[in-house]
Amino acid sequence: MPEVTDRVRGVERSRIRMMFDRAERHDGDLVRLEVGEPDFDTPEHVVEAAVDAARGGDTHYTPNAGTLELREAVAGKFERERGASFDPDSEIMATVGGMEALHLALLATAEAGEEVLIPSPVYPNYEAQAKLADATPVNVPLDADAGYALDVEAVREALSAETSAVVLNSPANPTGQVFDRDAALDVVEAAAEHDAWVVSDEVYMGLTYDGPTRSLAADAETDNVLVVDSVSKQYAMTGWRVGWLAGPEHLISETTKIHEATTACPSSVAQAAATRALTGDQEPIEAMYDAFLERRNYVADRIADIEGVTAPTPDGAFYAFIDVSELGDDFEIAKELCDDYGVVLTPGSGFGPGGAGNLRLSFANSLDNLEAGLDRFEAFVADTY
Repeated sequence: MPEVTDRVRGVERSRIRMMFDRAERHDGDLVRLEVGEPDFDTPEHVVEAAVDAARGGDTHYTPNAGTLELREAVAGKFERERGASFDPDSEIMATVGGMEALHLALLATAEAGEEVLIPSPVYPNYEAQAKLADATPVNVPLDADAGYALDVEAVREALSAETSAVVLNSPANPTGQVFDRDAALDVVEAAAEHDAWVVSDEVYMGLTYDGPTRSLAADAETDNVLVVDSVSKQYAMTGWRVGWLAGPEHLISETTKIHEATTACPSSVAQAAATRALTGDQEPIEAMYDAFLERRNYVADRIADIEGVTAPTPDGAFYAFIDVSELGDDFEIAKELCDDYGVVLTPGSGFGPGGAGNLRLSFANSLDNLEAGLDRFEAFVADTY
C-alpha cells in the first residue's frame, strides 16, 4: 500500500484539538475554556453585507489577490490603526483566513531544509506550517520569569546562514504578551543581516489592552517584514475565513501566483462581509473589545488570588497562561480537570518546549462561564496543592 508523505506524517496533532475532542466525548457538564474563538456572533451589519452580496449575484471568482474593495479596506485599516502603508494594488493579498496567509508566506520564504525560528511558547500551527514547507522549525524558548518577553539575544544566537524566516506573534498566543517594540525591531534588523524574513502575525493586534497597536511593518527600516492578519478574532468572524498577507510587491506577486494553485481566492461573499467589517459601523467591535478587557481583568484578578499558581497579566489577545508546574504534568492536569472537575483548559506543552508546566485559559467566554470555570480550577488547585 502506498505511504503518506513524511512531511504530512511529521506534523503532530495539536493538543488544543486533543482537548477539544476529549471534551466532545465527555457526557457531563463542562465549562469549555480551551478554544481561542470569540463567543460573540458576527455583527449584524456584517452578516447583512454577505446576504446582500449573495442575493446580488456576487457569487463568482474574484481576482486571486482578492477584491480591490477588500484590499483597499485592509490598506485603510493599516494606515488608520497600525501606522503602516501598503499599496492595495500590489502589496496586499486576501487569503482564506490568516492560516493560509501564513502557509503561503512560508512556502515563499523557506527553501527545503532551511530553518524557521519560532519564539516559544507559541501557537503550534507555526511549527506545522514550517514542516509542510519542508523547512525545519527551531523553537527559541522565552523566559517565563521575564514574562515571556522577546529575547533578542536568544534569537540572534539562533540565527544562521540556514535561517529563512523568523515568526513573531504579538500579542502572543498562548501567553497574551505584547513584545517590546524595540526588541521586535532589533529582531527584524538581525534577520535582515542574515537575509531572512520576519513574518509578523498580528491577528490579535486589535485586542491589545495596555499599549499602542502599530504594525511591526510601520517602523521597520528594512524590507523583510511580512504581515499576517485576519478578521477572525477582532471582528468575531472565525468561520468566514478571510485574512490577508501584506508585504513587499515582489513577494506578494509570487504568493498570489501560488494562491491560484491552492484556493484561487477567498469566498466572494465572505470578502464582502470582511470589507463591511473593516469599513462599517465599529460600535459592535468596540463593545466586544470592552467585554474582552473586562474579562481579562477578572481572570487576572482571580488567578492572582489562587495560591500555588501564577500567570502574567496578558497584554492582549484573550488568553491567560497559568503556571501549574508545582502541581504536576500539565497534560495530565488538563485531562484531570476535564474528566473530574468539568473545566477544559489546554496544556501548555502543546505550545512548544517553552510552554511545558502551564495551562492556557481562553477568556473568549462569558463572565458567568469564566467564574464557573475558575471556581472549578480553584477547587482542583486546593485539592492538589
